[in-house]
Amino acid sequence: MTPEEKLAKLGLVLPTVPTPIANYVPFKRDGNTIYLSGQGPRKPDGGMFTGKVGRDVTVEEAYQHARVIGLQLLAAAKLATGDLGKVEFLKLLGMVNGVPEFADQPKVINGCSDLLVEVLGDRGRHARSAVGMGSLPGNISVEIEAIIRVVG
Repeated sequence: MTPEEKLAKLGLVLPTVPTPIANYVPFKRDGNTIYLSGQGPRKPDGGMFTGKVGRDVTVEEAYQHARVIGLQLLAAAKLATGDLGKVEFLKLLGMVNGVPEFADQPKVINGCSDLLVEVLGDRGRHARSAVGMGSLPGNISVEIEAIIRVVG
């Protein structure tokens, strides 16, 4: 089953990759390695999911926000490669906008990691860092960036 067929089976559609609002690009390619810019969790209407995890946002909600970002990263990966069947995720950096005492960052970033493995299988397995931040741009709840490789 192709990654696109797996997405359809999950009832998911890749979103459009937005135009950056600052002086950067959605991805940068160096040979077979592609660096995907950090993304925050976008709502279907284009707004962002915001708030401090552990105060305004629950772990379960933040997990879903990270899952949304996983879908966005897959869209950026497809834009960069033209074919999700050629994508292997190597590394994620997951940043969680949490209250100072929040310590469940890995549980939040699992939302993205779980989706990548559901869609890409072993090519979705990756190295990862999940860290807490005092704040994130626009008060978004989660931001995730990725490094991928073109295979095949």
